[in-house]
Amino acid sequence: MTNVIEKNIDDNTLTKIAIFGVGLIGGSLALCFKGKPGINVTGYAHLQEYADQVAARDVVDYVTLSAEEAAADADFIFLCVPVGSLESYITLLSGMPLKPGCIITDVGSTKASIAECADRLALKDVCFIGGHPMAGSERSGVGAASSLLFENAYYVLTPSEGVGTDKVKALEAILAHTRAHVVTVDPLLHDEIVGAISHLPHVIAVALVNQICAYTEANPLYQTLAAGGFRDITRIAASDPIVWRDILLNNRKVMMPLLRDWNDNIQQFMEMLENGDGPAIEDAFRRAGAFRNELPERRKGVIASQFNIYIDVPDHPGIIGRITTELGQNSINLSNIQIIESREDVPGIMKLSFRNEKDQERAKDVLQSLGYTVYH
Repeated sequence: MTNVIEKNIDDNTLTKIAIFGVGLIGGSLALCFKGKPGINVTGYAHLQEYADQVAARDVVDYVTLSAEEAAADADFIFLCVPVGSLESYITLLSGMPLKPGCIITDVGSTKASIAECADRLALKDVCFIGGHPMAGSERSGVGAASSLLFENAYYVLTPSEGVGTDKVKALEAILAHTRAHVVTVDPLLHDEIVGAISHLPHVIAVALVNQICAYTEANPLYQTLAAGGFRDITRIAASDPIVWRDILLNNRKVMMPLLRDWNDNIQQFMEMLENGDGPAIEDAFRRAGAFRNELPERRKGVIASQFNIYIDVPDHPGIIGRITTELGQNSINLSNIQIIESREDVPGIMKLSFRNEKDQERAKDVLQSLGYTVYH
């Protein structure tokens, strides 16, 4: 046990929330719950160094190295560990004397396998409800945790048939503190949908980047010119390899048909090109554009959004400083700056990145008012 945060759970009327794995997601959940009336948040860390990071970030009321202590008397237990570790953790919990009525949930991006595991364990006096907050960040770890991470995002719950509606409503009530939009979906349907809109794009991005990487071995110019748009559309290829190994292997039954469908679509494009079928190519782009334009823009999704603006800037000394100063004077926080192109007598393109849509929109208004050409 670590005493880096003083334990203060004397009042039996408190709702105790235990979070296993206090990283980006677990830490953000903790921040949503911590300090709310009648709620006490305990975090479990499996190593002292992680416990120290959690304590330093002050996201929980109490942090411990003991899984038993974290779970004891908990009303809700959130498993925020990697997908590959979920079954071992729920098995561990099944052997503990948990509080009757305790609700165990998780935040994994695959749901069918953990639901099946919970059903096999036949948990007594407690229940399991799968969960998947469809929000993320380019950063990781408890240092990136934010109470705003889930705001306006979808939070999917996947209760099994035997779970009572009262339990689902109790979990929904706690999740109201996240300000996410809670929806209930069958576990297998969840995996099929998320496989298509998240897991498949990650595979495609990795395959595409590795293809260009292979070309680069023969000619470095591929890497030199693969900037700007290429880097943006393939950013998810830089995701954590271990995390995605576990996700894809766990969801492989869903992924195989999706990949076969993808190959069929690529084959259709190959046939269009071989046949010189211009109208078919136009129609493919037209249908894709129409569908994409109907996608909601202001709702967080399973793939973390980027909040970028682009500015045409002249190659003048001090231009970067002037722009950043204007934003700073308006209390607008930048997360990153990139000059995509800047040559003598040729306007460069400055890419400004922000952590949220509010800062993005405010920056756009400020810079446009100063005469800069700004576009998304």
